[in-house]
Amino acid sequence: MPNDRKTIDVLLVEDDPGDVLMTQEAFEYNKVHNRLTVVSDGVSALAYLRKEGEHADATTPDLILLDLNLPRMDGREVLQELKADELLRTIPVVVLTTSEAEEDVVRSYSLHANAYVTKPVDFDAFIRVVRQIDEFFVEVVRLPSH
Repeated sequence: MPNDRKTIDVLLVEDDPGDVLMTQEAFEYNKVHNRLTVVSDGVSALAYLRKEGEHADATTPDLILLDLNLPRMDGREVLQELKADELLRTIPVVVLTTSEAEEDVVRSYSLHANAYVTKPVDFDAFIRVVRQIDEFFVEVVRLPSH
C-alpha cells in the first residue's frame, strides 16, 4: 500500500464484544490504519455523533459501520435519526449486520444507508469484507469533508 494513503475516522456501532474484537483484529490483520472508535448502543452512537456529554470532544467520523440489532435504540432508528440530521446525513453508513432478512435490506436502503453488508461468521471471510469496505471507502470513493 502506498505511504500517502489517507487515514479516515471510522465509528463502529456494535454491541457484541466478539464482533468488536473481530473488527479490531480485521483492521490490524489488514493493516488498516484508520482510527476505529467503538460505541455499543444506538443512544451512545447519537451522543457521540452529536458531541454530547462525554463525547463533547469526539471527532466526526468519515464512515460509520452500523449494526442493526442494538440495545436502547436499534440501528434502524439510529440510521433514521442520522439521515434526518442536516449536519450528519452526509456521513456514509455501512450497515454491517448478521441479518439477511430482505425487509432489513430494503428498510436500511430506504433510510439511506450507503451499503448493506451481511457479516460473515467465518473470520477469514470477515477479514476480506472489512478489507473491501476499507478499500472502497478509502481508495475508491471521495468522502465529504467535515
